[in-house]
Amino acid sequence: QVQLVESGGGLVQAGGSLRLSCAASGRTFRTYAMGWFRQAPGKEREFVARITWTTGTTYYADSVKGRFSISRDNAKNTMYLQMNSLKFEDTAVYYCASRERSLVKLGATYYEYEYWGQGTQVTVSS
Repeated sequence: QVQLVESGGGLVQAGGSLRLSCAASGRTFRTYAMGWFRQAPGKEREFVARITWTTGTTYYADSVKGRFSISRDNAKNTMYLQMNSLKFEDTAVYYCASRERSLVKLGATYYEYEYWGQGTQVTVSS
């Protein structure tokens, strides 16, 4: 199957930046799209951004549009999330996810993804 490992989380001041990484291993040749989700304390898991693996087309949640940038390195089987102008409300555990079949609903819902990482904590102080 596919194993996903996130890294790059940490503590940052509001207005600062962080770059998250998600390394995939296993049956990665079947990956169609990968995405980022996050979950803050007491809140539901929410979509952040996703990218298709072959074409590199991206889609972002309105809450992060213009501040976050998703990218991927096909050769390294790694996805990235560059987070700029961070806000306190961005504080959450960020999860990496992947899907093997083509997207049906823009890849913005958690049930579209088959594989998940363990998450990396992002804390933004204000």
